[in-house]
Amino acid sequence: MVHTQAYGSWPSPIDAELAAAHDGQPEYVGFVGDEAWWTEPRPAEGGRRALVRRRPDGTERSVLPEPWNVRSRVIEYGGRPWTGAERPEGPLLAFVNFTDQRLYAYEPDAPERAPRPLTPVSGVGGGLRWADPQLHLDRGEVWCVLEEFTGEGAGDVRRVVAAVPLDGSAAEDRAAVRELTDDTHRFVTGARLSPDGRHAAWIAWDHPRMPWDGTELLLADVADDGTFGPARTVAGGPDVSVCQVEWAPDGALLYSGDRSGWWNLYRMEIAFGAAPGAAPGAGVLPALLSRTQALCPREEEFGGPLWKIGLSWFKPLAGGLIAVVHGVGATSLGILDPETGEVVDTAGPWTAWASSLAVHGTRVVGVAASPRTAPEVVELDTSTGRTRVIGAAHTDPVDPAHYPEPQIRTFSGPEGRDIHAHIYPPHNPTHSAPDDELPPYVVWAHGGPTGHASLVLDLEIAYFTSRGIGVAEVNYGGSTGYGRAYRNRLREQWGVVDVEDCAAVALALADEGTADRARLAIRGGSAGGWTSAASLTSTDVYACGTIIYPILDLTGWAEGETHDFESQYLESLVGPLAEVPARYAERSPSEHADRLTVPFLLLQGLDDVICPPVQCERFLARMESEGRRVPHAYIAFEGEGHGFRRADTMVRALEAELSLYAQVFGLHPTGVPALELGK
Repeated sequence: MVHTQAYGSWPSPIDAELAAAHDGQPEYVGFVGDEAWWTEPRPAEGGRRALVRRRPDGTERSVLPEPWNVRSRVIEYGGRPWTGAERPEGPLLAFVNFTDQRLYAYEPDAPERAPRPLTPVSGVGGGLRWADPQLHLDRGEVWCVLEEFTGEGAGDVRRVVAAVPLDGSAAEDRAAVRELTDDTHRFVTGARLSPDGRHAAWIAWDHPRMPWDGTELLLADVADDGTFGPARTVAGGPDVSVCQVEWAPDGALLYSGDRSGWWNLYRMEIAFGAAPGAAPGAGVLPALLSRTQALCPREEEFGGPLWKIGLSWFKPLAGGLIAVVHGVGATSLGILDPETGEVVDTAGPWTAWASSLAVHGTRVVGVAASPRTAPEVVELDTSTGRTRVIGAAHTDPVDPAHYPEPQIRTFSGPEGRDIHAHIYPPHNPTHSAPDDELPPYVVWAHGGPTGHASLVLDLEIAYFTSRGIGVAEVNYGGSTGYGRAYRNRLREQWGVVDVEDCAAVALALADEGTADRARLAIRGGSAGGWTSAASLTSTDVYACGTIIYPILDLTGWAEGETHDFESQYLESLVGPLAEVPARYAERSPSEHADRLTVPFLLLQGLDDVICPPVQCERFLARMESEGRRVPHAYIAFEGEGHGFRRADTMVRALEAELSLYAQVFGLHPTGVPALELGK
């Protein structure tokens, strides 16, 4: 029997504890021998990342107990934090521990031997950090990206590719770390060694570019003693983004780059010859002879934004085929034949694949999700075409009839531009609303802003939709997945295009009779928190909003209130501060507290170095100084950084958000603590 009850008041089995318990997803899949391994979130264990292995009998086992936390802080967003290899005496693991950021070696089949540190601790600034490790057992080394702070400031940092000896000699002596590259470039990815061991390839870029703006694919010779020769740029540039490089089994370079306007795959065959006119033994670099071929030229993405070091959208297989994640917003896993350019996609229900692939023999492992399943570890056997879930298998914690039923929509924005969005109408199998009532809707603005909202099951969304509150995820201009031109819409337009696109979707839903115009809200975290705050201070579309670890003061952020990786991001998003300082002030919500007239909730982690608490504090102080008496709540969480990871934090944040909407929209949800809105 279906009961009639007002929107926002429907009882739901999806409570905040359930949503928090299922937050996060597996990452960084890999093989150790025949076994698939990956990292997995543990919200109930202090938010740590566990390393999990799938044993031959099909069971999953956590490799390291609490409090080990396999997670890197390189560029703050981190990167691949582990690597492993099979040996006759058992597997060897190298991993980064989050607490001290040291690289450790561990023999998981000999648990009586505790992890032993391979790298030292530095008391300078943010210390020594490591990411994207690659084991080279024949050399007795782990190759990594080294991020080394040289002072106390966020910008006092250098990054190189380095080799760490496996014998532990560097654990107390920084000098034992062998640097393979110089610090000519501000940012580097891990180096990939060619099959013959004679060449290494990696990606680099410099301020003010972000990696989706322009990167360089670098190539260097590797000497017998493991040292690198001079590096040369073989692809990419200031306006071309190369996001991944790998070696094909035959020694060709494979990379994903967007010189066509889309991240597509390229194959580069490399040969070296004498430089024209060079005398023998002249000491000059040999001429680089190369031929580059686009393997599958399409107007779709075979790559994505390099927010973390060591992401992978493709992996070459031993037989010459290539496993690829591709589509609009990484929607498919396929096998590409580089000879024909044909891609055969795998069967299965999954609509989104993470930028994490690993291959072993004929097996491909990735992380995938769908609107009915949370992210799980999926294996494809290319010899049979069969796919199966092998880890973090989705199990329905409630009747899936309570899950939302999303719609993929394209809306028309200002000047007729397309705006992509996922619409999640209110849905509950046992309840409906009166015929004369329209539902409240919350617009979700994703982070980045160079990012993408994927079409997957999210119990935080279901938490609202199952109670009768609709959700609209907007992939506003600037989002990835739709080509470089769509991405570039946000250049110098942050705070304009994103705000306009979110408002256009909200108003379109109201105009078509899908949403209640008087009960629209906006929410987002990080860059989405910025869009939410900018929307509340520059439009009258929303009745309230939730602002989560946001950027609120552009000038402060550009002048040192963030980490090095994004310290010059605003050069492209807003414009050079020295040239357009008024633009920074005009768009900053902290400068326009007087325009804020609707209730809001502000959520912040006190350990956040990307969007620090001072931004929230300045915003609230400005409100107070200008006498604004707007109902609001500010909740700051100790021990949380940029992105909430602990279950208790997520529960409190989610319940506070629902309480805000209940008070503003006149809803009556059951079992939710009331949020005190002060003035």
